[in-house]
Amino acid sequence: MALRNVVKEGDPILRKKCRVVDAVDEKIITLLDDMKETMISDSGVGIAAPQVGMLKRICVCMPDPEKPEDILEFINPVILSCEGEQEGYEGCLSVPGLVGCVKRPQHVRVEAMDRTGSKRIYDLEGFAAVVACHEIDHLDGILYIDKASDIHDPQEDEQ
Repeated sequence: MALRNVVKEGDPILRKKCRVVDAVDEKIITLLDDMKETMISDSGVGIAAPQVGMLKRICVCMPDPEKPEDILEFINPVILSCEGEQEGYEGCLSVPGLVGCVKRPQHVRVEAMDRTGSKRIYDLEGFAAVVACHEIDHLDGILYIDKASDIHDPQEDEQ
């Protein structure tokens, strides 16, 4: 595993639509492992392939920061359904130093391949739904700041 550089806002790769992964091979497995290591090293709860410079429909999510061993790996994720609504502050490894308030679904059903190439269905609630939606948005070139209100530096709140 290796740490990868996180692409920052302003880099055009973050605004591009990612390509579908045709097959899970060793390069994809390495990318998944590197993304997890990078996310954890940068204290994130999710990361998408374009954030490490790869235009592939891959993201990883940590639905419960108290259980880092339960990281979800999504290859070619598709949101099948959404229910409810929640609103909360989000940040992003590619938009350091800022947070913004975003409306997201309370529940999402996601279909994605795992690292074995098997299709799986994930039912995610609350924070897990937020993280999944945030990361899947990245795969379509959407950043949370495109949807957010009250974007600000949280350190200014402490002053």
